[in-house]
Amino acid sequence: MASRIPLAERMRPNTLADYVGQQHLMGPDAVLYHAIKQQNIPSMILWGPPGVGKTSLAFLMAKELDRPFFSLSAIQSGVKDIREVIEKAERLINFQQEQPILFIDEIHRFSKSQQDSLLGAVERGLFTLIGATTENPSFEVISALLSRCQVYVLEHLTADELISLLQKALHEDEILRTHRLEIAEYEALLRLSGGDARKLLNVLDLVVNASLIQHLPITNDFVLKQVQQNMAIYDKTGEQHYDIISAFIKSIRGSDPNAAVYWLARMIAGGEDPSFIARRLLILASEDIGNANPNALLLAHTCFQAVNVIGWPESRIILSQTVTYLAASAKSNASYEAINQAQSLVKKTGDLSVPLHLRNAPTKLMKELNYGAEYKYAHAYPGNFIEQEFMPELLVGIKLYNPGENPTEDKLRQGLRAKWRKKYGY
Repeated sequence: MASRIPLAERMRPNTLADYVGQQHLMGPDAVLYHAIKQQNIPSMILWGPPGVGKTSLAFLMAKELDRPFFSLSAIQSGVKDIREVIEKAERLINFQQEQPILFIDEIHRFSKSQQDSLLGAVERGLFTLIGATTENPSFEVISALLSRCQVYVLEHLTADELISLLQKALHEDEILRTHRLEIAEYEALLRLSGGDARKLLNVLDLVVNASLIQHLPITNDFVLKQVQQNMAIYDKTGEQHYDIISAFIKSIRGSDPNAAVYWLARMIAGGEDPSFIARRLLILASEDIGNANPNALLLAHTCFQAVNVIGWPESRIILSQTVTYLAASAKSNASYEAINQAQSLVKKTGDLSVPLHLRNAPTKLMKELNYGAEYKYAHAYPGNFIEQEFMPELLVGIKLYNPGENPTEDKLRQGLRAKWRKKYGY
């Protein structure tokens, strides 16, 4: 049963037809699928969580286009490695070969100077760059390089897609198919995967070995027992990195400064980039605290700036101060929910017209058409408020922001209630 090649590696797709998920990019009518079929892909950044097919997609594109393929890992490679690839690409171009593809895994870990060394080669068309990142490229990729790349966002795999991967592994993998295995329950496998196909197949590999040895069915209880007994497997693959980040964020959200500072220490011990931690705190300050404590965002922003100025080891103190403050703070996700609902509403209703009285009127014709004519300037009225309509006609009365249950937002609610009780029901 033993194989030196992990199941996740054995199950990498060999053709575009084998690729699972990302239908918004790889479906029959999707933009990236068409670009591949037309043999004309741009330089790109594949941004998404771990285990959703970024690396596999890069390999498949090179195979489908039949182009030379170079691969670098940002963790292990430096400027010297990049220069060597550029020289190889130049030789290929000089000998009238196909334009190669350069795949850089975890491109967000490249420094500015390393990314700068790529820029000239991309501009000259020496290769098509495909970068993979789990981090927002707007923060992690230099603007000059980012402007020359198309960003494609990859999403977590759905439960159905993950189950299809499990079935495919059991029935098509050269080793597993000889054992005629069946999965009795899927919930534990899916929950442990977190939408990560690589982690899912690693867990399946572990569980299948134990199942064959113990002659027991693959149930939820069996899966959980085996994983708890073999947690070290995740440390070796580096996947626990993402689990610790998750535990860190959830501890702060759950108002436990003790657990939060523990997971902070774990990240420090693991060599995590302090800027990455500080950036996560900035996001959390708005998403999970928001208007319950507006000072949280100010502190998180100051922390981000300070960490980038101070460096290690002193930054650990600044991070600890910010982490414990955010964890102890009042919490509210009202702003986060408001923008989610607003974006959903925009997607559902489309481009509704701006009411005439809210439109700007910079020209004579616009004034004649009554643009802005009935607008009431709030500061000209008592209390700097006068009731008027700000929503498109189709959305009149829809409430998107609902203040959280905390002292600061209670005050906001009281102010909104005095103004908008009849209309929005505050």
